[in-house]
Amino acid sequence: MTSSNPLPIPDAQPKRRAADVAYDAIESMLSTLEIAPGSPVVEADIAARTKLGRTPVREALLRMVTSGLIVQQPRRGLLVSNIDLAEHLDVIQTRRALEGLIAACSARRATALQRKDIVRCAERMLETAERGDLDDYMRADHALDVVNHQASHNRSAVQCVVPLIVQCRRFWYAYQHEGDVREGARAHMHLAQGIATGNEAHAVAGANQLMDYLELFARRIINQ
Repeated sequence: MTSSNPLPIPDAQPKRRAADVAYDAIESMLSTLEIAPGSPVVEADIAARTKLGRTPVREALLRMVTSGLIVQQPRRGLLVSNIDLAEHLDVIQTRRALEGLIAACSARRATALQRKDIVRCAERMLETAERGDLDDYMRADHALDVVNHQASHNRSAVQCVVPLIVQCRRFWYAYQHEGDVREGARAHMHLAQGIATGNEAHAVAGANQLMDYLELFARRIINQ
């Protein structure tokens, strides 16, 4: 089906390093549980699946070890980190602080095109949530993050929040049957409208609404 509301193409960027391309490809596999928590990570296998060289794949994997998405164990090599239910609430708490900062920066610094694009992404999330199309919803979610992160011009905050976003996406894919994406889509629209209008308080409130939604979802899973 062709959408009447296509996802935006991010602002033109310099040619990306192969290691960054590899990181994004591996991140997608981890987020969607294509590579399940606890699974071994074989460099040669990842290189073959991503059609990238082993050097950029190795660099990307080392970055993920540093951020905790992948763990290195003696005699067992690299493993995808497990989803820790108790620690997940700390992930959300930390992400809350960063998301609020990024939202405020984007509301203040976004270009006119970025403001329009982020609303288009949120609209796409609402559409796909109503259809119950989780994969398309997650693609729109990722596209919104890309525009939001670019618009914030806060590289330090973005570098810190990206691994936390991956953790939250892994959690969602693992327990998606318990969630309601429509509520998440509405929170993203609140965030997008705040950024689009340049209202920092509105944008931060949207970010907090999204984190409230993720926290309630996580607590519901933990308390089962």
